[in-house]
Amino acid sequence: MKKKLLKKKKIYIIILFFFSISINQYYGTIGINPIDSFFSFNSGYDVLNGYYPFKDYWTITGPFIAFTQALFFKIFGVSWSSYVLQASVFNFIITISAFITFNKFKLNLKYCFFYSLLIAILSNPSAGTPYVDHQSSYLSIISVFIFVLALKENSRFYWFLLPIVMFISFLTKQTPTGHIFLIIAFLSFYYFILNFDIQKIFLGIAGSVFIVLFFLVIFLVLEISIKSFIYQYILFPLSLGESRLDFLFPLEFKRIFLRYKLIHFSSFLLLFIIIKNIFNRFSYIKSTEFIIILSLIGSSYALIAHQLMTVNGIFIFFIIPILCGFSHIFYLKYFKEKKYILYALIILSFFSTLHYGYKYIHKRDFMDLKDAKIKKSINAKVLDNKLNGLMWITTLYPDDPKKEIELLKEAINLIKNDKRQISIVTDYQFISVILNSYDFSPSQVWFPYHVNPSEDSKYFEIYKKFFLSKIKENQIKVIYTVKPLWGGNDVFEKTLGQECFKKSAVTKILDRYLISDCQNLK
Repeated sequence: MKKKLLKKKKIYIIILFFFSISINQYYGTIGINPIDSFFSFNSGYDVLNGYYPFKDYWTITGPFIAFTQALFFKIFGVSWSSYVLQASVFNFIITISAFITFNKFKLNLKYCFFYSLLIAILSNPSAGTPYVDHQSSYLSIISVFIFVLALKENSRFYWFLLPIVMFISFLTKQTPTGHIFLIIAFLSFYYFILNFDIQKIFLGIAGSVFIVLFFLVIFLVLEISIKSFIYQYILFPLSLGESRLDFLFPLEFKRIFLRYKLIHFSSFLLLFIIIKNIFNRFSYIKSTEFIIILSLIGSSYALIAHQLMTVNGIFIFFIIPILCGFSHIFYLKYFKEKKYILYALIILSFFSTLHYGYKYIHKRDFMDLKDAKIKKSINAKVLDNKLNGLMWITTLYPDDPKKEIELLKEAINLIKNDKRQISIVTDYQFISVILNSYDFSPSQVWFPYHVNPSEDSKYFEIYKKFFLSKIKENQIKVIYTVKPLWGGNDVFEKTLGQECFKKSAVTKILDRYLISDCQNLK
């Protein structure tokens, strides 16, 4: 019997592997949003060629994706397919993590497979390409999986693994990692008050020390300043917290509950179990089950809060089959005879996947392409073979991708023929990759206030000093901006200083800045 189950499990895992990879590979080639779709493509190429975040360019984005993407480029070559493959592998990682976790909670294999398959559909295919919000959310949820398994199986190894995954998640993006870290930290503290275990605590500390030391060694070897990392990745983003909270408040019923009603529905049974058990037996709050369920519900609310604060396209609906899967697990314990609850969970997870899969993934709504004429998309190999397979259509020219490509080709040829030391500033961050060069851009992404400190920020002078040092250090003579830029077409003019450049329009989408000798650059 065990051999039969093991064989069945292997078959399910193989199917999940090929399905989660292939579905993301497919959608990762359909349409792009330049500012979101290309920056990891460029940063991975930069790392591959020895240019690193925090050291060579300003960024508030975690370095983990850039380094993993560089590894994929190293192994599979620099291409759009290998770029999307990195995201596809992460789609498999969150899928198989859910499958393993459900299975360890003794859920029937066919249901483990069912919910995991739905997760594969709703996860990374919404973006298709590597995306920091997606991957930090997956790693955060995997941290929750590790936490609940640590409680369920009473295994000390999970406590060593937990801080490692959490720290990697933090190095992907600060949020929602920070929010879910607070939930896990609080519940861990509560758990150890009730179940003190010095060995588990020691292993948690050991895992933390190990990953931090590993991180420090990498930065030391690559000569990346820890001070720059702290300013760019921790202190400046923290200063933006108040403005992000403005997106969260006021806590309106329509925004919090109606918009995400299916997420709330999928966690309703878990919430009901907690409330029912507390009323029947108040000591239930000391049980590991209470902590497990609370971590699952709390994490779903953390993702909702993150979604509201980022104001990105909605991507967190992958949590629905996860919550339904855990609801199914606890249904078997408390309501096994009430089959209608099981049917409700299956229907909710299946039809929510159909709905959101069609709207946000198939219609490319997350990429702001729901109104674009996808059938007019053009294979981007006309720009360069590295982009072969990408069906080019963007939010900027949703009705005429051919015109956009012609304008880009004209601009790229002009940049290519300029033999001076140049810097390229653009949201189309594939240009330097197809030119086989470094763009010498002082910033990874150009977006005033939220990425590049504005003049009223207390970190503006630090950013300005960094920006000017890169212009001087790299002896930049000309800066080209390829428009439009989401953050505005004058994103660096105030930082550089009006007296330090002479601007001219070269083409409809290309501006040239001739850098002059000025006080700022001395």
